[in-house]
Amino acid sequence: MKKIISFVGILVLLNTLTTFAANEPVKITTPAPVATATTVPTPPTTYPEPSKQMLTDFEQYVQKTMQDWNIPGMAIGVVQGDKVIYAKGFGVKALGSSDPVTPDTIFQIGSVTKSFTAALMAMLVDENKIRWNDKVTDYLPDFMLYDPWVTRDFQIVDLMSQRSGLPSHAGDQLYLLGYDRSYIKHALRYIQPSSSFRSQYTYLNVFFLNVADLIEKLSGKSWEQNVDERIFKPLAMTNSSVDMQSYVTAKNVALPHVKINDKVTLLPKDWPYFGWVYTAGPAGSINSNITDMVKWLSFQMNDGRIKDKQLISENNMNFMHSPITPTLSNPNGENMYYCLGWAYRENNPEPVIWHDGDVTGMKSTIAFTPKSKVGIIILSNFGTEMPELLAFRFFDQYFGKKLIDYSSAMLKESIQANQQMKKLEPVAPKKPRASLPLEKYTGNYVNKIYGVANISLVDGKLVIAIGNKGVFKMTLKHWDKDTFAAYGTLYSKKERNGFINFEVDLNGNIQNLAILAPLNEKFIKIN
Repeated sequence: MKKIISFVGILVLLNTLTTFAANEPVKITTPAPVATATTVPTPPTTYPEPSKQMLTDFEQYVQKTMQDWNIPGMAIGVVQGDKVIYAKGFGVKALGSSDPVTPDTIFQIGSVTKSFTAALMAMLVDENKIRWNDKVTDYLPDFMLYDPWVTRDFQIVDLMSQRSGLPSHAGDQLYLLGYDRSYIKHALRYIQPSSSFRSQYTYLNVFFLNVADLIEKLSGKSWEQNVDERIFKPLAMTNSSVDMQSYVTAKNVALPHVKINDKVTLLPKDWPYFGWVYTAGPAGSINSNITDMVKWLSFQMNDGRIKDKQLISENNMNFMHSPITPTLSNPNGENMYYCLGWAYRENNPEPVIWHDGDVTGMKSTIAFTPKSKVGIIILSNFGTEMPELLAFRFFDQYFGKKLIDYSSAMLKESIQANQQMKKLEPVAPKKPRASLPLEKYTGNYVNKIYGVANISLVDGKLVIAIGNKGVFKMTLKHWDKDTFAAYGTLYSKKERNGFINFEVDLNGNIQNLAILAPLNEKFIKIN
């Protein structure tokens, strides 16, 4: 998640990567190399190691960027092939502390986790237990989407290539509302598509839960066990874990920071919503550090080999890194694509394979060049776009390109966007129309996707409780007639967090409530 999560945000949420292909069955062959949009020099047959001067210059830019954005702490590792070139921590683990970040400091890596889940599936493909173009329902008969045809035609590769046709980040709100994996997977069948199947890129986390089900069914072990036994242990990633308990009890750990009222603020370890990312599990729950992640980076660049052992075939490594779903073009005309748990960006003089991870108060980026086999991993304890932009600044430096001050450009854009948002803030009416008696609004309201919303009267004020066991609560204050402003965010009970409108029939009876957001989700009154 980025910035403060509004109630509107809880029903739209997370904006992580960045749009694809025809409604045809997927042909499971390694895609042909994608031509770059610009003429590039012929790459050399050997590649130099990043120089000390280059790393010094890059480090200075990292420090500038942290100051620009008030980032408390970062950790960075650089690898070429199987050699760690650079590993260093910057800043502190938590604001108010002098405890420094080191290469051993644990961070939540968010959606970088997806590459681990895709790797486990590739191992099963190598073992001939499943094929990339098999139908999901052949293995998971309970799998169901809104459109029956899409349900029947959905292939294993579709679970991880971000072209389902569902709205971007569909289902993510359910993690924050306290629902478990079974509920979230079931709710998918009620979410209407926003585009046709395989026609457009939309980023979703929820399908990685289905991938985890497949892994468990075919291996007889949970996703968590598979990650530990088939990846962490062979790669000696001894500091890495997938569960919340390991994170909150770790001694050398970075804590997340968010921006509240334009101020970078530390989230304490007992923040009540920490658990959501661990419910997301195979889409984003790994905890790790630079010491371990450079091993994962090296494994990727060495085509699935660790020492003398091939854990994943080179063919399937290439397939996971190959373009499938076009996303967008950058200002240089270089196209970007989603692969399987990875993204692919055309880049002069060679492409970059990468992915970012974005969880509450943390941001990470992993990226490498498949020909020169140079890679970087950046971990941060404040959720900005800087890890991603720093990674591409690093490759600009490595390839001797004209350097762009991405930090200053993004900061200027961010300030302008925030100013514009403030101008768009709704203004309370000077003479609001009267509401019905408050007790008329109380009761239970239901939505097929989001469950029950309970409206109660507490100390003369309306309170809405939504989610599993009413985990998320907000206080409602009258705004105008049957519209109420909702107060209470994930971080503060005092901040306004959107609006709720009650629809009333001609007889003065409440019919439903609606979240005033682009989705305009309605909850029907049942009692």
